[in-house]
Amino acid sequence: MRAGFPDFRLGNVLATSFTGTLSERHGNAVERIPTPHRLIDWLAVSGLAVDSCTTAQLDLARELRESIHAAATAAAIQDALPATAVQVINDCSAQGRAAAILTPEGERRWRLSSASRVEDALSVIAADAISIIAGERDGKLALCASPTCQAAFFDTSQSRTRKWCDMNTCGNRQKKARFHANQRKNPSSAE
Repeated sequence: MRAGFPDFRLGNVLATSFTGTLSERHGNAVERIPTPHRLIDWLAVSGLAVDSCTTAQLDLARELRESIHAAATAAAIQDALPATAVQVINDCSAQGRAAAILTPEGERRWRLSSASRVEDALSVIAADAISIIAGERDGKLALCASPTCQAAFFDTSQSRTRKWCDMNTCGNRQKKARFHANQRKNPSSAE
């Protein structure tokens, strides 16, 4: 990873991990793909390695990210999907030339076109978003309970009651805040 940039917050679902490249949307926003090279890094750790990325491709990736976030948020609160977000997701899904391949170990991987275009990688992300927003996968879209985050995430827990997009960041921060608030209310309980 390139020095000087915030770490990626990777999850098990490609589309919602991609929306996590902008975190703390309702607080001090953290952009995790500020440069084309950083998008190349994120795609590589997500199994979608590309050779290069232009500023225009980074802009397209961010437009897709925000469209997925808007559509996933609407789906999570059972609201109508924003038409412009749906159009961006559909356009990105249709413009790529990625193919699912099966490895000898029985795992699915993605083969991008010979030019390893960013658009091919974005089509895979858009297709993943379509499958979760359309309810084709076992799980449910939810929003992070952190008031500064509110990221859309795909809850695959058995009870489907997960509160946080990431327990190590948002969940831990909220637990610490509750602990410190309880300590201020009951100073004698710390002894």
